[in-house]
Amino acid sequence: MNNLDINKILFENSDLDTETISNITKKSLHGFEDGELFIEYCESESMVLDDSKIKNASFDTKKGFGLRAISGESIGYAHSTEINKRAILNASKTLRRLNQTKNQKIQPSPKKTNLHIYGENNPIDNKSTKQKVELLSSIDKYARKLDSRVKQVQASLSGQWQVVKIVRSSGDSFSDIRPLVRLSITVTVAHQGRMESGTFGSGGRDVYESLLKPEKWKRTVNEALKQALVNLAAGPAPAGEMSVVLGPGWPGILLHEAIGHGLEGDFNRKKTSAFSGRMGEQIASKGVTVLDDGTLKDRRGSLSIDDEGTPSQKTVLIENGILKNYMQDRMNAKLMSMKPTGNGRRQSFAHEPMPRMTNTFMLAGNHETGEIIETVKDGLYAVNFGGGSVDITSGKFVFSASEAYIIKNGKIGQSVKGATLIGNGPDILTKVRMVGKDMMLDEGIGTCGKDGQLVPVGVGQPTMLVEGLTVGGTEG
Repeated sequence: MNNLDINKILFENSDLDTETISNITKKSLHGFEDGELFIEYCESESMVLDDSKIKNASFDTKKGFGLRAISGESIGYAHSTEINKRAILNASKTLRRLNQTKNQKIQPSPKKTNLHIYGENNPIDNKSTKQKVELLSSIDKYARKLDSRVKQVQASLSGQWQVVKIVRSSGDSFSDIRPLVRLSITVTVAHQGRMESGTFGSGGRDVYESLLKPEKWKRTVNEALKQALVNLAAGPAPAGEMSVVLGPGWPGILLHEAIGHGLEGDFNRKKTSAFSGRMGEQIASKGVTVLDDGTLKDRRGSLSIDDEGTPSQKTVLIENGILKNYMQDRMNAKLMSMKPTGNGRRQSFAHEPMPRMTNTFMLAGNHETGEIIETVKDGLYAVNFGGGSVDITSGKFVFSASEAYIIKNGKIGQSVKGATLIGNGPDILTKVRMVGKDMMLDEGIGTCGKDGQLVPVGVGQPTMLVEGLTVGGTEG
């Protein structure tokens, strides 16, 4: 879609056009070190099938702008659901309460990019409501036929189409159109008075067509059912300090939470991260290389440009164990005398941007998965994770494994339920002993929360062995 079409969407029924919006932004932000006008139009929908019936269906549109001014470490921000000249000028009056920049160099605009890593079609218009309902019904029927122990199936389908325009204080503008889809399935099984569930999903920056393919959604159902049946047969989890093998793909969520947030620029500028002031130091075992890459095609966390207009990029955070970079937005990069990395993100026009991850993952090593398992005498193999939490300042984390197995004498054994991994982000990096060849990205379901803002993200990693990790178990 060209810029004329974007302007039509954003400025429909308003007194604005490209030239007017550029002039208003320059006038509103004159005298400030940096800032931008962020304009957004977003359509979103969701549909949930539960107990073989559509229990919830919703559709929403939102439209508005956020105007931000920056002076040193101070920020002025105003937003409105009305996109017109009067509303923006009123917002600029609010920013005038902020002290204006004195003898400070005005930040230059980002360079333009031709990067386009996803399509622009609206997934919500891509398929009819009937087709979406038929997909969810087919999932329900298929899951129930797979195993007589299936007692409940919940399937949800969601889509989003976001159009954004960022106008900087120079008057330069940057635009992006972002599709997003997600399918999530939970299967509950019961046997001899015991009930267990398994959840699996898929998605990305695409239209629904990718999720409607039978081979795609059937695999999603199969994986959800597999998790449920594994937990149905699971015994109590062991407890104590032990060797833990983390599986490939989604277990990268632990890397995201325990380490990724600590490498975001704002925490390091404020010296509240466990990684503050450690640039150039060996913070992880050799062989550990971690990237944040927003340029991966169609991935959930990818962006052609971030929410400040900076082109997305591949940033090496840790290279062979050495801390190389932090993830930066414009403001924190300036205050730390570093370069923006395309990680300035926000949930919507009503929120200020801040440094956030895109797709964060560890690169592959040189060990086979079987080789890694064989080195473990007594330990745990954690394949999938549920919820978790982390303290950014200390790096301490707690994560629950939703699918895990005992490792005994180099072989995978009994599945276990209730295993909790407890540790410290900076510490866990130094305990990585083996990194597998099988690097995988997650299936496209990740959502990250920070300071009350939610954004889509991707995670990933290869199989890896961590020595001496504390496991909270359920064995009596």
